[in-house]
Amino acid sequence: MSMYDAFKYFTKMAELVADDVAPSETAVMARGLGRYYGAVTALDGIDLSIRRGEVYGFLGPNGAGKSTLVRVLCTLLRADEGVAYVAGHDVALEPQAVRRRIGVALQEAALDESQSGRELLALQGRLYGMDRSRIRRRIAEVLELVDIGDAIDRRIATYSGGMKRRLDLAAALIHNPEVLFLDEPTTGLDPLSRSAVWNEIRRLNSELGMTIFLTTQYLDEADALADRVGIIDGGRLVAEGTPAALKRSIGKDLIVADVDRLEPAVVRTLEKLPGVDGVTTEHGRIIVSTSDGPAGLSPVAIALDKTALKVKTLTVRTPTLDDVFLELTGSHIGVGAGR
Repeated sequence: MSMYDAFKYFTKMAELVADDVAPSETAVMARGLGRYYGAVTALDGIDLSIRRGEVYGFLGPNGAGKSTLVRVLCTLLRADEGVAYVAGHDVALEPQAVRRRIGVALQEAALDESQSGRELLALQGRLYGMDRSRIRRRIAEVLELVDIGDAIDRRIATYSGGMKRRLDLAAALIHNPEVLFLDEPTTGLDPLSRSAVWNEIRRLNSELGMTIFLTTQYLDEADALADRVGIIDGGRLVAEGTPAALKRSIGKDLIVADVDRLEPAVVRTLEKLPGVDGVTTEHGRIIVSTSDGPAGLSPVAIALDKTALKVKTLTVRTPTLDDVFLELTGSHIGVGAGR
């Protein structure tokens, strides 16, 4: 560590003391994390404080910095700036201590398909220094949490994508970690496998009290599973809170009209209606923001009826996490660039 890096490190440590927050009191803590790839900023001053036993959902589009942050917290990548603690240990200065206390299931499962599921789990246990009796006991325990069934003794090459994801999750749990990192665990899964992974995440948290750091692009996933959500955009944490609180922060109902075409003149007409806070358009839809959706529905319907547009459907809905993301970043979560 250079003199300059040491200065920055101890400055961040002083900030933690000033905040009166001990790293041992949280499962994950970060202050001022920065990571750069040349001129590209992947992480821009990330601050986090995740309670023990919490499911924390980390939302953002591809390239927003989600995977970079996970790799820093899992000691797979060094931050260029800032400090981070996981399970009470500094990820930069105590990487081995961190690794012993975490489980990690990244987007691409690193599984040897020539092995059986049981052989892979036994090898994982040996890598953590577990003896044979403990390995047998832990395999039995994780198989109760992760539904693989008789396939555990088959070669991994015969597994479906969903079964491979569940086996990778079992491998991450074999040493009973304090903190579990799941990096987009349901990407590419069919609905049935996705539901099974959701159930396993809920069970791990409720039955074992395990802290779970979940990155995802799926808004319904974060809404259903997370106690709190952080939204990252362009390497910055732009919002944080419970899913309900984030949706309430929008403070608006949405009237959505599916129409045959979009006309600027119609948008301008709707913007002038009493009670309308704003109007946006996307993919053949007109979206009207209002503080009272039911009261605003009739005036919007009458105004649209006076135009030449063909209205296919007209509905009122409450805000979603995607609306929160759109409000904060100006784009939907499916759009992203960079790392």
